[in-house]
Amino acid sequence: MTEVDTHNTQQGPSVLLPASRVVVFSYDQETLQTAQNIQADWRFARVGIETHEGDVEAAISYFSQNSSSDLVIIQTDTIDGGFGDRLGGLAEHCDEGTSAVVIGPDNDVNLYRQLIDMGVSDYLVRPVAQDVLAEVISKSLIEKLGVMGSELIAVLGGKGGVGASIVSEALACGVADIAGQKILLLDTAGGWSSLAVGLGFEPSTTLAEAAKAAEAGDEDSLSRMLHSASEHLSVLATGGDVMLDHTIDPAQLETLIDRVMARYPYVIADLSQSPEVLQKTVISRASKILIVSTPTLPALRLSRSLVHEIKDLRGDSEAGIDLLINMQGMAAKNELKKADIEAAMEMKVSGFLPFNAPAFLGNESESKKLTEDKEARAMIETVLLPLLDVGADSAASKSADDGGLLGGLMSKLSAKG
Repeated sequence: MTEVDTHNTQQGPSVLLPASRVVVFSYDQETLQTAQNIQADWRFARVGIETHEGDVEAAISYFSQNSSSDLVIIQTDTIDGGFGDRLGGLAEHCDEGTSAVVIGPDNDVNLYRQLIDMGVSDYLVRPVAQDVLAEVISKSLIEKLGVMGSELIAVLGGKGGVGASIVSEALACGVADIAGQKILLLDTAGGWSSLAVGLGFEPSTTLAEAAKAAEAGDEDSLSRMLHSASEHLSVLATGGDVMLDHTIDPAQLETLIDRVMARYPYVIADLSQSPEVLQKTVISRASKILIVSTPTLPALRLSRSLVHEIKDLRGDSEAGIDLLINMQGMAAKNELKKADIEAAMEMKVSGFLPFNAPAFLGNESESKKLTEDKEARAMIETVLLPLLDVGADSAASKSADDGGLLGGLMSKLSAKG
């Protein structure tokens, strides 16, 4: 029997997958648990994964009573001559374009080709490792739905006073004014936000009002809540919230983020001073997380703990997490050197920003955009912008060329008739 490598060994794309629904059918508890574990992966924050005991017959019964999913995964112990007919019966209850993945017992190139020819997206041989299943699901969803052509970037400090807000502002200005990319900057701190001072506007709304407009789909109201700081930089002009009151719930923040990501290719969320529950909401779905610390022991110790918690939240992965050391040289005698920082943090330092009060704090206090200052602009261009793949082609919005499970199977079955 000829064997085939039934999956690409390259890792799946590090992008937030589109809102979608995946349904898995298997009698194998290990396979069902593997599918459930995938939801801890940050890329799957908007993917709903349902698991059911059963095989193709159970899938037919389920979809005869429930709406079609974007992807169906079926594990079977036998793939005999009638299996294709049963897949045809399943296709009759699925929407056109529904993708399908089959997990089977045999590693056979002829069987693989036969199933792909019938419209199945991929064929895997059990047992299936979690990273392989996650990769195949990612590939199938992107081929069917594409990916949202936007990137969510979270910025937060391991300790107060390390400059996370000014770094957020500097990075946003750099993306807009140097890279020429459209970007939205939002602060999830409510009344604790200081963006209005640095970017020279009066807060005209609250997080609660912005979330309400997003929930209602009121694009006009949401547009009026935006401050245009430059041709490409918009800022959600919140900050009018009562400082000691509750702001918004995680679900409301999710809806607001969904709305703005549909309009901007880059969204930066300043998480400093934000409620922990909102920080977790953004961290769980951000494609890039920038941890800001100073090179001092107290800040690094808290940053180390924060990195570990973020990795736990994102499925024990440090992908997309960068460490930025800010204010280097402010207290030289009390600062750790790069090698010591990396040893203590157990990760590489992605960049160092030297302490330059006139360039950063001075311009912010004067409500002068940081890219208008020669020294600040140089540091943004050489240190901050390299942290993002700004302007690169994304894997965006690619629709499948074929008809998925239904189209493939229906054409095959029609040819047989």
